Amino acid sequence: MQTACTKDELRTLLAPVRGKRIVLVPTMGALHEGHATLLRQARALAGAEGCVVASVFLNPVQFDNAGDLATYPQTPEADLQTCLACGVDVVFMPTPDIMYCPDRSITLEETHLSTVLCGAKRPGHFAGVCLVVNKLFNLVQPTDAIFGKKDYQQLAILRRMVRDLDIPITLHGAEIVRGEDGLALSSRNVRLTPEHRAAAPGIRRALLAAAEAYGAGADIVSVCADVQAALSAIPGVVVDYVELVDAENLHAVTDERRLALLAVAAFFGEVRLIDNIELSRNV
Repeated sequence: MQTACTKDELRTLLAPVRGKRIVLVPTMGALHEGHATLLRQARALAGAEGCVVASVFLNPVQFDNAGDLATYPQTPEADLQTCLACGVDVVFMPTPDIMYCPDRSITLEETHLSTVLCGAKRPGHFAGVCLVVNKLFNLVQPTDAIFGKKDYQQLAILRRMVRDLDIPITLHGAEIVRGEDGLALSSRNVRLTPEHRAAAPGIRRALLAAAEAYGAGADIVSVCADVQAALSAIPGVVVDYVELVDAENLHAVTDERRLALLAVAAFFGEVRLIDNIELSRNV
C-alpha cells in the first residue's frame, strides 16, 4: 500500500495503472467496519489486476455546523491500518490547503434532489459534497466508485451529478452495515453517551415496523406518524425529520408500485444520526 498527500504524488502513484480498473472509495476518515466493508467490496470489484484507491479527507466545505466539524473524530494511523488490511493499493490523505485554493470561486450545486431531507436541513452541505467528490473524480479518474446507502440522498445526488455531467464512472451503492443491535455504523456513534448509544437502535426497530406496515398497505401519513412517535418517545431525542419519498427522485410518492424510501434524522443529544430503509408494497 502506498500513500499520497499531494495531488502530484497521487498522479505519480496512479500513472502505472491507467487503463486498468480503478475503484475509488471516498471517506472522511475515522474508518469503521462500514468503511472496511466498502473497501473490501472495492478490492473484489477491482480484482487482482485493478487498483483500489481510498481517500481519507475531512472535507470542511460540506459542514454547515462548525461545531460538528470540530468534534468529528480523526484517526489517521488507524485508518491506514484499516486500508492496509482491506487490500487498498493507494491512500490519498490531503489537507484542506492541498484540496482547495484559498481564493476558490467555483461551486457545484444540485437543485432538485438536494432540496429535501438532509438537504433542506443542512444548507450548502450537498454542494460541498458534489464539489469534493467531483475533484476526487478528476484527480483519481476512477472507472468505478463505491458509496454506502446509509447516506442514501448523497448517493442519489452523486448519481445525478455523474449522469448530468457525463462523468465516465460507474457508481455502486453498498448496503448499510449495522451493529448486532441494528444501529447503522457511523463515525459519529463514538460521540454518543452510553444512554443514547443504548437507545439508538430504536431507530432501526421503528424503520422495520414501518416497512412491515407499508408492505401491508398502511398509508404514508400513518407510517411516518408511527415512526415519529416511536422516536419521540426515546428520552432526550429530538426528531429532525421523518419522510417517506420516492427512492429515485426523493420527492413525494406518486406511484406506490415504485420503490419508496423511508428516511429519518434525529438528534441524540448533540449527535445527529441518520438512517433509512427501502419500502415496497406487498400487493
